[in-house]
Amino acid sequence: MTQDPLVIFTPSGKRGRFAVGTPVLTAARKLGVDLDSVCGGRGICSKCQITPSFGEFPKHGVRVSETALSDWNAVEQRYQDKRGLLAGRRLGCQATIQGDVVIDVPPESQVHKQVVRKEATAHDITMDPATRLYYVEVPEPDMHTPTGDFERLKKALQDQWGVGEIRADLTVLNRLQSTLRKGKWALTVALFRDHTTADERLLDIWPGYFDGRLYGLAIDLGSTTIAAHLCDLRNGTVIGSAGIMNPQIRFGEDLMSRVSYAMMNPGGDREMTAEVRSALNNLAASIAKDADVDPRQIMETVFVCNPVMHHLLLGIDPVELGQAPFALATSNSLSLGVGELGIGAINPTARAYILPCIAGHVGADAAAVALSQEPYNSDDLVLIIDVGTNAEILLGNKSQVLACSSPTGPAFEGAQISSGQRAAPGAIEHVTIDPVTKEPRFQVIGSDLWSDEPGFDDIIANTGITGICGSGIIEVIAEMRMAGLMDASGLIGSAEQTGSARSIPQGRTHAYLLHDGGANGGPQITVTQADIRAIQLAKSALYAGARLLMDEMGVDTVDRVVLAGAFGAHISAKHAMVLGMIPDVPLDRVTSAGNAAGTGARIALCNISERLKIEKTVHQITKIETAIEPRFQEHFIAATAIPHSSEVFSNLGKLVTLPDVSFNTAGGDKPGTKRRRRRR
Repeated sequence: MTQDPLVIFTPSGKRGRFAVGTPVLTAARKLGVDLDSVCGGRGICSKCQITPSFGEFPKHGVRVSETALSDWNAVEQRYQDKRGLLAGRRLGCQATIQGDVVIDVPPESQVHKQVVRKEATAHDITMDPATRLYYVEVPEPDMHTPTGDFERLKKALQDQWGVGEIRADLTVLNRLQSTLRKGKWALTVALFRDHTTADERLLDIWPGYFDGRLYGLAIDLGSTTIAAHLCDLRNGTVIGSAGIMNPQIRFGEDLMSRVSYAMMNPGGDREMTAEVRSALNNLAASIAKDADVDPRQIMETVFVCNPVMHHLLLGIDPVELGQAPFALATSNSLSLGVGELGIGAINPTARAYILPCIAGHVGADAAAVALSQEPYNSDDLVLIIDVGTNAEILLGNKSQVLACSSPTGPAFEGAQISSGQRAAPGAIEHVTIDPVTKEPRFQVIGSDLWSDEPGFDDIIANTGITGICGSGIIEVIAEMRMAGLMDASGLIGSAEQTGSARSIPQGRTHAYLLHDGGANGGPQITVTQADIRAIQLAKSALYAGARLLMDEMGVDTVDRVVLAGAFGAHISAKHAMVLGMIPDVPLDRVTSAGNAAGTGARIALCNISERLKIEKTVHQITKIETAIEPRFQEHFIAATAIPHSSEVFSNLGKLVTLPDVSFNTAGGDKPGTKRRRRRR
């Protein structure tokens, strides 16, 4: 019997099978995908715009043909003629499903906009920017001393400011003579100083005295989200922050999926490069507009990113990063013009600086975390984990720093979870479960009240309760373990075994009913056995990476743990330790560094000597490759238990008592008891 076509929505990760001819909008609504529409599917409002993707998608196990959706119809053509659609867009109410398809829902088509939690983290920065303004008075031309205007400008800068060798692009030279004369031989110039050569580059000019400021963008280009901080280059003040989803998600949620897409689809790397550059332009324009800043005054950008995003930003095919020995095209820092990156939303002569990568799977984002957290200056042994789709882990102190990456996947961010979603208003983000009654209470994004407090329903009336995001996933599974609803192996007990009617059968397994919104037309939010398995795989990869570094360092414990990244800033240390995501340390020794990679980007933007520091430091960090370490698999398997199959979490045990239950009834054991080991 032929199966109905498989429909996969990004960035939510929700999927399902639907009969041929089902409108995309209908499929989205049945799956609980956040796709807007107000006109009843008549093709009038245009709010249900979607972007189908075609080609091979190994991660999803599908091949999407050009005929996966119905042909362009008259309604879409009418809208195109009147208002226009971006290239590749379709109307979800008009396009119908004809075959397996991957469909991206762009941000403007989502009712509940994604919350990109990468706010700027407070950090003291010594200012020494690469780009500065100089006011200079230039001698008028003299027939008896025939020199060009540019040469006289260079000499004036040398005489008045002690500036060394200067270069200028043709775009600036084209305006030099008219600007000099308009300013009556006085100019304000923006000069960029190369930190490696001390040469100066003339970026822009203004007639007379320019009483303005220069700005820079510190950009954390992640595989799931892109965050930018607009900084005043005079004092480092962050005057605007913004974030968006990385549009490459539709090509694969994790990095290796995108590498596979590039391998299996000729030109796929160029397609992904175009997508991310377009997103960067939109983000830069948006943040400048919101901050009321002239884009021409944005003179610098600093990028931090993982190796795959590094290559795709630069337009380099990432295929070599998908296979041993995971070779980078270049691991050094890069300084280039923004035009070479296709970024035209800011000053066209602006410069871009990309931090160095540490190794093939440990990129410039890990280098930025090291720059902001300085483990190489730590007296005690610190473990720094930048939690994300691909976790970067640093372990070290003044004597040595080790680094690795660990493929955790997108489960921590709500993807591949049955009721999961990205962080957005209406998503459950905090959960507690009463260990006696087994009843839950929760908070959702957009409300400070708990679900059992008066006024909660009124506050969430507009958003509803739509799903559960990453921090909520972590907390609910840890709470299930503490309440005895789930055993150490990750099995959910039945209603009879747990004493809770919220343990509901689901095929051969069980699920925990967290919230039933059916009475109000909302979704039923459950935690399934498959959800727990996805989190087990993610947390095991994270713990195994950390344990591998500890082995290499020759230690069984660390002094403190720092959780970095937007997700790391929002998860509970206690719940993370109950799951066994992090090693056992006193909870007061677990701290959050916020968006440490973004902070590192800001440091490099505001102080060029810090660029020299990190370029030197990356060569002193020892990279451990998890992909070829046999001990990684051993640690991974041991870490699948919650919190761990063999390691004793003594610090956690002082705060939490985990029920000694087992719901594996194979072999005739009584429900709720441990299985006895068979004697040999």
